[in-house]
Amino acid sequence: MSQSVVITGASRGIGLSFCRLYQGRGSDVYAVCRTASEELKSLGVNIIDGADVTQPQGIERIASALGAVTIDLLINNAGILRNEVLGEIDADSIRQQFETNALASLLVTEALMNHLAENAKVALVSSRMGSVTDNTSGGRYGYRMSKAALNIAGVSLAHDLKPRGVAVALLHPGLVGTEMIGGHGDITPDQAAGRLAQRIDELTLETSGTFWHSNGDVLPW
Repeated sequence: MSQSVVITGASRGIGLSFCRLYQGRGSDVYAVCRTASEELKSLGVNIIDGADVTQPQGIERIASALGAVTIDLLINNAGILRNEVLGEIDADSIRQQFETNALASLLVTEALMNHLAENAKVALVSSRMGSVTDNTSGGRYGYRMSKAALNIAGVSLAHDLKPRGVAVALLHPGLVGTEMIGGHGDITPDQAAGRLAQRIDELTLETSGTFWHSNGDVLPW
């Protein structure tokens, strides 16, 4: 029986690469996005578009489209990156990053909680920029704050979902050459998706709630 995988932020970047990877594994892929890209359409996966994860109706759209589907793996990948400079802080920019990067992942997981199979896995694509210990350069207030919030939500989810047999991974993909950072990175989206999938494969209830670099290193909080 094939595995059912739900991926948010699926139209481009790492999300698109996740879709390609899990489709190649023979999984039933449900690609969630606001607007499907031509690259995503060409894969022939199940597309749930018109789904803005920052809006209640967008999350309802996902749950409705899935119907009675049982989810084996939920990958909360949707995210945005903005830049705030001290002295010119844009509060709306920070709020948007909180809503997309942290709150949406929590609310999508909650909305799909009853769809999760026994022994399902939930992956949250975070960033080492959400690490307090790793912050040696400052700046990027909204992104850092939102990813730190996502991390603590992920730890709480790990505790709350453990009785259901569901494990949660907090994952830093690395410096990936996506459109979000202008295409400049150390690894490609396909490489990042491959490394992250390996971390997800290795995830157990015993390691649930751990913050991992895609290369296998455990990251500090």
